[in-house]
Amino acid sequence: MVEGLRSGGDRERRLSAAKPGLWQQVVEQLGTAVAVIDPAGRIVAVNPAAERLLGRAAAVVHGQDLHDLCHRDPGGALIPRERCPLLRALAEGRSARGDDDRYLRADGRLIPISWSATPLRDDDVSGVSQGMVVLIVETAADRRARRERAERAARAEQSERAEKAERAARTSALESLAERLTLVAEITDVLGQTLDVDEALARLSQVLVPRLADWAAVDLRVGSRQVHRVAVTGPEGRDAGQEDWRGHLPPAGEATHSPLVQVLNGDDPVLQDPVDLDAPPDSPLATVHSVFLRATGATSVITVPLGSGQQVSGALTLVRTDPARPFDRGDLDVVSDIGRRVGLVIDNARRFGRQRAVSEAMQRNLLPPLPEHGRFQLAARYQPAPPGSQVGGDWYDAFPLRDGTLALVIGDVVGHDLTAAAGMAQLHGILRSLTWDHAGPTGAVVDRLDDAMHAITTVRMATLVLARVEGPDSGPWTLHWTSAGHPPPLLLTPDGNAQYLEAGQGLILGARLGTGGHQPSAAHALPPGSTLLLYTDGLIEVPGSDLDSGLDRLRRHALALAHEPLDTLCDRLSARTLPGSTDDIALLALRLPVPLTGAEA
Repeated sequence: MVEGLRSGGDRERRLSAAKPGLWQQVVEQLGTAVAVIDPAGRIVAVNPAAERLLGRAAAVVHGQDLHDLCHRDPGGALIPRERCPLLRALAEGRSARGDDDRYLRADGRLIPISWSATPLRDDDVSGVSQGMVVLIVETAADRRARRERAERAARAEQSERAEKAERAARTSALESLAERLTLVAEITDVLGQTLDVDEALARLSQVLVPRLADWAAVDLRVGSRQVHRVAVTGPEGRDAGQEDWRGHLPPAGEATHSPLVQVLNGDDPVLQDPVDLDAPPDSPLATVHSVFLRATGATSVITVPLGSGQQVSGALTLVRTDPARPFDRGDLDVVSDIGRRVGLVIDNARRFGRQRAVSEAMQRNLLPPLPEHGRFQLAARYQPAPPGSQVGGDWYDAFPLRDGTLALVIGDVVGHDLTAAAGMAQLHGILRSLTWDHAGPTGAVVDRLDDAMHAITTVRMATLVLARVEGPDSGPWTLHWTSAGHPPPLLLTPDGNAQYLEAGQGLILGARLGTGGHQPSAAHALPPGSTLLLYTDGLIEVPGSDLDSGLDRLRRHALALAHEPLDTLCDRLSARTLPGSTDDIALLALRLPVPLTGAEA
């Protein structure tokens, strides 16, 4: 078989052996579909291009009639053989061509073709026709149709890619929105955990950097014009140059184009791109801020007010340094919402701080001075809760009674701030009145106080220890006391022992609910030179730790300080506030005298 043609029999091998140069030239130079048919019109060989055009393999078409297999009218019907110009040319042994025929492919599709047929003759003198070589070419109309189909397919593919890209963009936008909402929720939760402004802003910066920004700066208004930069947070291990950017800044003017100044004066949030950042500063504050932004390498900046409307307490500035990742309008909306939330926290914290200051001052002023009572030593301390916590109703009192004995009181009103301070003042006055001329058991006085509390005070519940120290000036002395739900007194003796006086424990004030029960009383001897400590739960309770651990810790600390001067002991005990403590501390200490020597007497 001639190279380039595919056959299934001996006849084509004889044909290829007769004219090898011609077949080679046809196959290689024309590069189009070639079919060889015998004198009866049966296919004896096709080249690969013909296989592709007809959609059939050489082995499948070999021996089949080319006309019956492929030749059709425009409607797809088989054309009668007598009307086929190719068959007539084959019969007459002449060349022929056709320009507007249709061939049927194996897949059922009609393709418009043009064809050219040349007889194959023997080399002998007779010149008998041995068949024909048929060149088949797909016409331009079909190629155009294929191009159109290809273009439609390309457009469809492009449309599908665009839809995929749009879906991906929507998915990315939803993920970004979800991430932003999660960030806002997390910041809201973080800000709600404290009423201390400095702590709230430190937590805010730790959340924003690096999740939303590379740098964050917080500026607060102080007074009408002063500005204080309270926080600057950047990438871990980096600072914006060698300068500490925190501290007082130049005053915020009015006639300026600086976004920071405008935001501090109540204008809308601002998003700056590199062009905006290149604008020359037009005020001292703008100059300082511009130098800071350059030091961070800022390429995109958001500045939003802390608060809203006329309640602007400061400004939050966020910086990104990667030109490929600038802030967008979505980021601006999120940061603006964060700024409003932070403004509310700052406003609430400032109000809380003012209320706390009033409450603390009121509570300190209500705590009485300690009396001088013979040779007894008295000392007391009051320490308010740490910043960010509410001032409680802790109080102490010491006063001489009508019969000359000394009364000691330590108490804690349930509640906080002004309400607790006011309640503490009410209980303080009533208890003094009830105790002043009562020489009976301390439990009876506490019962009367419990009965009167709901009727003539605003206090719902309270704990306290009421104690009396009885005995002559030279001793011996006895402690009589009642504890209404309060931690037990701690007695330190000169022999190095520390004992909690756990007797005399009754219900918390306000908890009897008309049961008619009575508060117990207890008594215990006080050795000369011993020290009695009355305290509130702020000295022993820490979140995450049990009460027994707190009591044991106080016992050890107090015993180690038992031989110190009484003021030193109180100072050191009240200063041992553990991390995490959120309560006030009240401490009242009594030290009994030692017996006088003969010379002293």
